[in-house]
Amino acid sequence: MTTTNKMTKYILLTTLGLILIVSGAIIAKITRDADGILLSLPYVMIGIGSGIFGQNLGMIINIINMKKYPEEARKKEIEVNDERNIAIRDKAKAKAYDLMVLVFGALMLSYAMTNSNLYVILSFVIAYLFVTLSNIYFINKLQKEI
Repeated sequence: MTTTNKMTKYILLTTLGLILIVSGAIIAKITRDADGILLSLPYVMIGIGSGIFGQNLGMIINIINMKKYPEEARKKEIEVNDERNIAIRDKAKAKAYDLMVLVFGALMLSYAMTNSNLYVILSFVIAYLFVTLSNIYFINKLQKEI
């Protein structure tokens, strides 16, 4: 994908994020006395819009800086693709995964002990199983490749 196409994609996504933020704010203002899904929908829209807006605006700024400073862009590309840095990132992800498994387990246990809503507990269990089964899948896949 060329830089111009990437830039166009990021500009469109940034605009979409901004539209979601503004729409969420307008809906929140209009539906102050709402109940049900309309009570939380505007804030979900604002949150998702903020994430989309911030991520893609950051990418636009990054592309502009890479065009402006090509030598720095080349250094960064070498640094990102360096085997040592890749190994460090992979090890950090593995440590974060181990920590996440512990945190998910503790949260499931605490919610179960406080007699929380069954749907909340089940959503944690499903997410926990998804992550754990994904780990098992990727271990098997990588062992076959190596």
